[in-house]
Amino acid sequence: MSVRTVQRIEAGYPASNETLKSLAAVFEVDFSTLNPEQNMNATTANPTEQQEREAFRLVRKLRGFYVHLFQYVIITLALLAVNLIVAPRYMWALWVMGGWGLGVLIHASRVFRPDWFLGPRWEREQVEKRLGRPL
Repeated sequence: MSVRTVQRIEAGYPASNETLKSLAAVFEVDFSTLNPEQNMNATTANPTEQQEREAFRLVRKLRGFYVHLFQYVIITLALLAVNLIVAPRYMWALWVMGGWGLGVLIHASRVFRPDWFLGPRWEREQVEKRLGRPL
């Protein structure tokens, strides 16, 4: 890609799909984030497609949490075993389990955020309270 092409894109001129694909590959981002036409189509998509995208996003977050939890269990059990074999008088593995466990709990709170605590239902109730009428 030439310097002039990059200058045109920076100036706000439209770029070809090939140019956008090259930039997406270099910056390791999805092509759709650089393609304004596709982004406009995404905002005007029908509700079913939006629900499907949201469902896939939530399932990816759930999968990420389960992978994190699995890693926590396996690695902390291994560390606990090593701790019991090497130095059973000082349980340093509990510090690792506690710190990493806190990280797992924070991850879980982001994935399984309860609606009653600052969720959409709470927001709706607060708006209705401020307006003095139901939405």
